[in-house]
Formats: sequence, structure tokens, C-alpha cells
Amino acid sequence: MQRIKLTLAYDGTNFCGWQLQPRLRTVQGVLEKAIARVTKTPVRVHGSGRTDSGVHALGQVAHFDVDESFVAVKWQRALNSLLPDDVTVLEAISVSPDFHCRYSAIRKTYTYTLWLENSFFLPWRRHYVWKCGPLDLVALDQGMEYFLGEHDFSSFQNTGTLIKTTVRTIHEFKRYPGQTEQEMVLEVCGSGFLKQMVRNMVGCLVRIGRGKAQPETVRSLLQMKDRTLAPATAPAQGLCMAGVYYGETGCGGTDTGRKQAQDSGINTEV
Repeated sequence: MQRIKLTLAYDGTNFCGWQLQPRLRTVQGVLEKAIARVTKTPVRVHGSGRTDSGVHALGQVAHFDVDESFVAVKWQRALNSLLPDDVTVLEAISVSPDFHCRYSAIRKTYTYTLWLENSFFLPWRRHYVWKCGPLDLVALDQGMEYFLGEHDFSSFQNTGTLIKTTVRTIHEFKRYPGQTEQEMVLEVCGSGFLKQMVRNMVGCLVRIGRGKAQPETVRSLLQMKDRTLAPATAPAQGLCMAGVYYGETGCGGTDTGRKQAQDSGINTEV
């Protein structure tokens, strides 16, 4: 069997998340359907992470196994000719059978885009940003610093997934300008993320930026390990899986998927 690694970008607006679900449109579902049209047989696709309904991706990684008779297939071209307009293959390469898109990953990067203006809103950005209004960026920066390092993130995990440990390491947490003057992007890179952990961290930071909590609240919540005490989860549409790393140095945006997306003119700040 031949293992194929895919790097994917998709607009999550009209998907019910990544994971296959009966009678619902999912990224895994449309991808498996496209592959089956090439192989003429069902093929199971594995993803590096399960993005929720409405969440986007610029560097989602997946893999699947096919018979060696398909080794000559140009998978990127073949799948992009069959996939719907809201998902595309940025890269398709053959990898070792030992590679696993989820278990071989050592770091992941997510971005979250905020709309900071109250007086108006660009309608075509509604699926890609959280209209949260003006924020105290000094306080927000201070709050981000408390997330750095290794912590138990129980307070920032929503229920629904069985895991061995809630300890994760955040390597980088930064912000930079978005597509428009009214937008700001938060980018976080870590060893891994719990269910809706990034959205919960952003929800907490926005509350701090609005002056409804102090930056030190992050430290307190990490110590208390109680999700019920933390602020509400940020909306899905501002979140984007930006990259998955399998040994590359650094965190922020150096992976092949992001580079190819930038070279192709794909927006890297959704």
C-alpha cells in the first residue's frame, strides 16, 4: 500500500466540521468521496485534527492509503478537479507508512481573526471574523503571556473528547494586522490543543480586552482547572487551522501548506 499525505485549505462555512457524520456535509466526507471516484473503492481518510462546524483551514493535514497501482496518480490535480469550490488540495505527496498525520505531529498553529470596529462591518467578512469591537491591546498582550509554556488547560477544554492528559505547551502567542485596518489576527502555536481550546483562550482574551477581567485571570483559571469558571467560547467563524508541523523548526507559518497558499494567492489570514 502507498500512503499519501495531503495538505488542505477549506472554507468551513458550509461544512458541519471535519469529521464524517451521517447525512451531513463534512470535509472528510467530500474528500473520501473524491478519492473513491479515482480508486473506484472506498478509502478512509485520516485528519490531523477535527475542526468544528464553521472553522476554516489553511494547513489541515490528512493521509490515506491506496494500492501501489495508484502511485502514478497526480493526486493534487486529480482531487482538485473533483472537490467542491470550498476545499482544495495545496500539496499531495507520498510518505512513509510510518507517517501519521495526527500522531506524528509535534506542533500545530491556529489563527483567530477579530473585527475591532463598532461603527461599521464589512458583510463579506462575516464568515471569517468575530465582531468583538475595540479592545485594550496592552491588557490583551499581557493576558497572552500567561498562556505561554506548559500548563494544564482543563479550564479551557470543552467536553466531548476522551484524552489521556489535559497538559499542553504553548510555544508562541502573538498578534498582527488582519486583511483590513479593522481586523486583528491572533496566532497561537502549541504542542497540541484540546477540544475548542483556542476558541476558549480567545474568549478569555477578548473579555480581558473589554476590561471585564484582568490579565492575571488567565493564570488563575489555569490554576483552578475548572471550565465552568472560564469565559464563554469564542464563535467558530474566526478560527483557522493554519499549519501542522512534523519536525520543521519554528512555529509561525513556515509549513509547506501556508507557503503554497501564499504563492497561490490564497488568503492566509481568514
